[in-house]
Amino acid sequence: MAAPFIISESLPLSLDPQNLPYYALQTILRMLFALFLSIVFSFIYATIAAKNRKAARILIPILDILQSVPILGFLAVTVTGFIALFPGSLFGVECAAIFAIFTSQAWNMAFSLYQSFITVPKELNEVATLYRLSPWRRYWRLEVPYATPQFLWNVMMSVSGGWFFVVASEAITVSNHTILLPGIGSYIALAAQEESVTAIFYAIVTMIIVILLYDQLLFKPLLAWSYKFKAELVAQEDTPKSWVLTMIRKAFILQILKVFWLTVLGILDTFFQKLSLLSVKIKEDNATFSQMIGKITKYSLYLILLFVFIFYSSQAYFYVFSRTSFEEVYYVVFLGFLTLLRVIIFCAIASLIWVPIGVFIGLREKFARRAQAWVQLLAAFPANLFFPLVVLFIVKNDLNPNFWLSPLIILGSQWYILFNVIGGAADLPFDFQELSKVFYLKGWIQWKRIFLPGIFPAYITGLVTAAGGAWNASIVAEYVTWGNITLEAKGLGSYIAAATASGDHTKIFLGVIVLSVYVLIINRLLWYPLYRYVAARYSLD
Repeated sequence: MAAPFIISESLPLSLDPQNLPYYALQTILRMLFALFLSIVFSFIYATIAAKNRKAARILIPILDILQSVPILGFLAVTVTGFIALFPGSLFGVECAAIFAIFTSQAWNMAFSLYQSFITVPKELNEVATLYRLSPWRRYWRLEVPYATPQFLWNVMMSVSGGWFFVVASEAITVSNHTILLPGIGSYIALAAQEESVTAIFYAIVTMIIVILLYDQLLFKPLLAWSYKFKAELVAQEDTPKSWVLTMIRKAFILQILKVFWLTVLGILDTFFQKLSLLSVKIKEDNATFSQMIGKITKYSLYLILLFVFIFYSSQAYFYVFSRTSFEEVYYVVFLGFLTLLRVIIFCAIASLIWVPIGVFIGLREKFARRAQAWVQLLAAFPANLFFPLVVLFIVKNDLNPNFWLSPLIILGSQWYILFNVIGGAADLPFDFQELSKVFYLKGWIQWKRIFLPGIFPAYITGLVTAAGGAWNASIVAEYVTWGNITLEAKGLGSYIAAATASGDHTKIFLGVIVLSVYVLIINRLLWYPLYRYVAARYSLD
């Protein structure tokens, strides 16, 4: 990453399959860096939003906008800044690629944590109050463990979804010059540019091997470990197993490290417990002063946010509208409406297909463990590898791209619905399932009373992230290239993609602004009320 680099130069990249293991390692390292940053961001962001309702009114709409802003939009703004921070070095370009992967992972994970934090069962909160747990201990002893199983499912989904945008993150355009960083994504981009079906096949085989490896070495152990946090009254005898987790638990050196780590955590726990009690006492002794400081801090924050919003809004307005006409703006708004229709229609179709399948898989532990790797493989498999076949099919049969390119918008993001529904069904307390058998609940009544209320919070999270992913995927789904062939479907995604290809930053910003406005309106009218309804109606009390 610290190697000398000049933008006008080209990094060595070959379609020789012998290089694929090295390229795969490069991509995996970028994704692991991005995953670490995403986890840290998710815990900080979701905790603030869940603990402060007023902050949530600002943070959740912002999060919804961020997950819908296309990666190309982030890259257009950030890559120049990263390169300026590290001139003459490859470090800036690598940071831009890692940040792009981060944007494809972090938002979904933050949504999952937020949804879990606000739906902690009432009786568990009452127990925490009864035992007089401090905010610190309540957070680490109750809220984080409760959120862990569903969060890990979303981590898997986020990592899998990151593969969909790995091509965009490793093929970066700066000053009309494309930088191909060594990796599987840039390998696929080069193969598509040279129309090499054989290279695409090698990339597919490599990705399958990589996905199966990190499923066995990382995600299956984590899921088996997280099973102890499942909130239920009746324990199941058949719990998930992992040979890696068993090996870790039996390793002598790791047992020593575990004792050391638990000792450190105990010291930190005691320290923060005393700190929390001290802060509570100070607040009680200086209640009036604390309230005054809190109000000053709150209104100061509001003023700062308002100033930042006004400043950057005015900058964006003068930058965009001084270089384009209002007729262009009206046209982009109309294109956004077309993309909105595609998002709504195909999210509804995906829900009808994957909700029943996800419940079926999640309720059967053995089947879920067998199907997990295959579902993850489907989710991680870049759907844009199928795009060339779609292009050839449309051209050969002289079909309308506006219709036949539309299903591509949901190919990558539909898995958010499936993964979240599987996670929600798997987290459904086993005693609920036993009760449905005792009372002979079957068919629609069982779905209405048990399954739908149990999975609804997870489904809403999946639907929100799927919709955001669909907006993001519109950039590559409405503007498809294979060699010298380019097909466009009228929509906001193709508008932004075409502007990116031509290097027109004014149109890029205009497209991103209109997209953000659409998402903000949908958030206020639909997603935010749904989150409130879920928190009030479907908490496992």
